Amino acid sequence: MPEPAIVRADSEVPLVEIRKLRSEFELPDQQRMVVHKDLDLTVKRGEVLSIVGGSGSGKTVLLRQMLGLEHPAAGEVRIMGQPLQTMSRRGASSRIGMLFQQGALFSAFTVLENIAFPLLELKTLPLPLIEEAAMVKLQMVGLKASDAEKMPSELSGGMIKRAALARALVMDPPLLLLDEPTAGLDPDSSDGFVHLLRSLHRDLALTVIMVTHDLDTLFELSTRIAVLAEQRVIVTDTPREVIAFRHPFIEEFFLGERGQRAMELLREYPFAI
Repeated sequence: MPEPAIVRADSEVPLVEIRKLRSEFELPDQQRMVVHKDLDLTVKRGEVLSIVGGSGSGKTVLLRQMLGLEHPAAGEVRIMGQPLQTMSRRGASSRIGMLFQQGALFSAFTVLENIAFPLLELKTLPLPLIEEAAMVKLQMVGLKASDAEKMPSELSGGMIKRAALARALVMDPPLLLLDEPTAGLDPDSSDGFVHLLRSLHRDLALTVIMVTHDLDTLFELSTRIAVLAEQRVIVTDTPREVIAFRHPFIEEFFLGERGQRAMELLREYPFAI
């Protein structure tokens, strides 16, 4: 008599599963450029997975495909066990929050209106409740109530990042995507934003997928690192194991001149990663 099938609990289903992904784009000469080929990636619930790769390796393309803004030529993206292509835009947006590199705030909206925008788009909640939810998220990311009526042009770079993060979280998604979250920030603002992300990851039980080239941010936040090279993910592991993986890109990225300061941090604080 055959053994009964084992049904995994929801908590055991990876939050994101990508299988045999192929990404390609048409060039002006009618040729096609292949960015990803047979790419596999699994993201566990509750982790912070960082994606690194060289220029043109398709890091941001991969994030946009997880969000449903772009569609692969082949392969499958599953979110919480469900194929992304079968999910409605509303269903995807309620499960995934996205922080774009430059914040992507609407210049004609106030900070509070920007944060509230995803809820307003639902057209199912009363305005006072939407405003209350947006104000909670505004304060959660470290902005003041007095910032709510400011316009994006009145904000510093760090405040723009925080407002955009509040908007990404306003629907309480279990998955947060970050595209170069500390790009353009001065060291103090960058450190403060990393501390905020770490706190939110813990307090909200978020799963985070982050694209970054900043090694300090990478080591401060990452549970695992996925390395994009040769049109696929060549390794996914803890920071220590990835650094030990032999590949020319990894040696240049982590062990070259630009990686020395972060490696000093690793030696000084051996439990940081």
